[in-house]
Amino acid sequence: MAMALILAVPRRLVEGVKALEGGAFSGWTPTWMLGHRVRGKALGIIGLGRVGEAIARRAAAFGLSIHYHNRRPINPHIEDELGARFWPDLNAMLRHVDIVSVNCPSTRETYHLLSRDRLALLNRDAYVVNISRGEIIDEEALADALVEGRIAGAGLDVFENEPRPNAKLMAAPNAVLLPHMASSTIESRLEMGERVIINIKMYADGHKPPDRIILGLG
Repeated sequence: MAMALILAVPRRLVEGVKALEGGAFSGWTPTWMLGHRVRGKALGIIGLGRVGEAIARRAAAFGLSIHYHNRRPINPHIEDELGARFWPDLNAMLRHVDIVSVNCPSTRETYHLLSRDRLALLNRDAYVVNISRGEIIDEEALADALVEGRIAGAGLDVFENEPRPNAKLMAAPNAVLLPHMASSTIESRLEMGERVIINIKMYADGHKPPDRIILGLG
């Protein structure tokens, strides 16, 4: 789903569908509905874990260069395989990349990680994609940046106050908004159910379940 958004937003696919459905399409012209190709662009991944790595592998096949910000660098062998560049300073990475993909967990430290000030570091042709958690981005600030043309577009599957996205986001023509459906495939749901069964069986057999959640106190 992240790759779908990375492809759809710069190429203005949803805008094109709406234009066609609304009767605004009067025939091909060389300057109408211009977007940006993704080949040759720099993708900045915030949180290069399991999901981030999967996105990086797919994005590289589309000709994007891979950049990432983590608390620490990933395994150097994987980094070399992906051709990925580690940025310890998130602000510096944001100034450099064309597309930002948010893939880090939601914690107290990552709340509004993409703040108004950080969004202002992006160039005017940059795009933001988020399939992680809505509260990692300051949604009001993102909506303002989109409406005012300070960034080129956004693709979001999650929102700060689900199920109601920011009203300005809903109205922004350069935003592709999805109803939290990144994992909504039959295959994923079957795998999720099978994981539950495995965990229950492991526990019933006196073993530690593989997907334990450790809750802290206080």
